[in-house]
Amino acid sequence: MPHPDAGLDVDMLTTPVTEIAYAKVNVALHVRARREDGYHALESLFVFAEDGDRLQGWASDDGAIHLTIDGPFGATLDAGPDNLVVRAARALQAYLGEQRGAAIRLTKNLPVASGIGGGSADAAAALRLLARLWIVRIDDGELMGLALDLGSDVPACVPSVTQMVMGRGERQARHAVDGLDACSMLLVNPGVGVSTAQVFAGWDRVDRGPLDGSSLGVLCAMGRNDLEAAALAIAPVIGDVLAMLAAQEDVLLARMSGSGATCFALFRSDRALAAAAQAVRRANPGWWVMETRIRSA
Repeated sequence: MPHPDAGLDVDMLTTPVTEIAYAKVNVALHVRARREDGYHALESLFVFAEDGDRLQGWASDDGAIHLTIDGPFGATLDAGPDNLVVRAARALQAYLGEQRGAAIRLTKNLPVASGIGGGSADAAAALRLLARLWIVRIDDGELMGLALDLGSDVPACVPSVTQMVMGRGERQARHAVDGLDACSMLLVNPGVGVSTAQVFAGWDRVDRGPLDGSSLGVLCAMGRNDLEAAALAIAPVIGDVLAMLAAQEDVLLARMSGSGATCFALFRSDRALAAAAQAVRRANPGWWVMETRIRSA
């Protein structure tokens, strides 16, 4: 993998700026309707892990955006103009009329097409990184507008805090839930990717009611992921992940995130988290497992 400054004059590079693209988890995801514009009207409580992909950036004077990708899942991505990091950089550059460029290294730690917002989080982290790298002022409304043009989940990934997200992602509001930020969280992916479009196409179009995020107990008892059945039809192994997570000691909640195939479990203690992670790894050494915590606002 070439160094991010490949093709650049090293003298033009600054001290690198680093941002984490925090993994996004849908504690609950209610699909209410299909909108006239083709998007789905959603109600979801987003939380973010303390861990995720890693971006480093170096400013340059040549106006070009150079992206290199490494990490455990780096080989699955193309660093060309369609990459969301490059698109985010170009969008911010065009909006600001910025003449400087950047060399960006993306270390891909999260599995691709896995329901935890990897590409969206990468794009949001790129926006944050470049705003710092180029030392520019841009207000939250402007940044959110750019983010929504990149994808429905990108605006929520910009602040990466617990929030209620509605519509297709254009409406977000910080939403504290007592006890939620204190939870340890286990993320598990069985090594399969599922198509978000295919999962949404398989949704049964039944509106099962609004999302109540008033308490952790209500979220666990009454919350749901309306895309789970469609994802299970495509990748039945998701059911094996959910069953294993639900069987762990002291688990508060086991549910699929987003359109899958990553599932998560919430625990009250790091001890219970560690024991569950060990059990999953021992039984299924080919599965991707990440021990983390919910990121506080």
